[in-house]
Amino acid sequence: MNNLKNKNIIVTGATGGIGNSIVEKLGMCGANIVASGTNEEKLEKLKSKFDDIKILKFDISLADKIESFIEDATNLLGGSLDCIVNNAGITQDNLGIRMNIEEWKKVIDVNLTSTFLMSKFSIKKMLKNKSGKVINITSIVGHTGNLGQANYTASKAGIVAMSKSLAIEYAKKNININCISPGFIKTAMTDKIDEKFKDMIISKIPSARLGEPKDIANAVLFLASDQSDYINGETLHVNGGMYMA
Repeated sequence: MNNLKNKNIIVTGATGGIGNSIVEKLGMCGANIVASGTNEEKLEKLKSKFDDIKILKFDISLADKIESFIEDATNLLGGSLDCIVNNAGITQDNLGIRMNIEEWKKVIDVNLTSTFLMSKFSIKKMLKNKSGKVINITSIVGHTGNLGQANYTASKAGIVAMSKSLAIEYAKKNININCISPGFIKTAMTDKIDEKFKDMIISKIPSARLGEPKDIANAVLFLASDQSDYINGETLHVNGGMYMA
């Protein structure tokens, strides 16, 4: 098992199915965690489930507050930061010609701009340690495109390119910036998908099943650990073979 003992990690979007699984996996491996999200009730529930974690309510759409959030979260962790998992994101779907500028801008601002700012201010903290890991959660549709999601797919593709640029800039500082690109994962969101549409999706997955949140958490664990120290600027695809880059 990868050992994350004494590693200080921030996880955003921690209250969803994937976020919960990431927090659980990293905590089991000894990490000190600040779990963040917008729903205080769910954060408290998460804290009661995993006693050792710290929680900090925050909305990543508040771009001008992100630097302060990173500062507060790092202080909760004792003053240093080893890793951030940028898992939070939103969707606001519409067909291209019907998508208004507000729908476009909101998704780009939250998913791409805020992920950049989270990465930027985390890297500033990591430079003091001369090491660190940034893990950005993207999506299979950022590579394939998807009906009604021009804004979302653009934001997720942008995260990949942005992460590569940051990886080039800070590799010599012993900071690794990588992405994880989930396919279709079994969560509350996919539970709402019509069964016929779900069957159609599964028919396109060589593994013939939806992924589990733990599949993403296992990938996060690997990239957060010392075992991934020579991996930088990469995207780890976790999709059962649905998309083979």
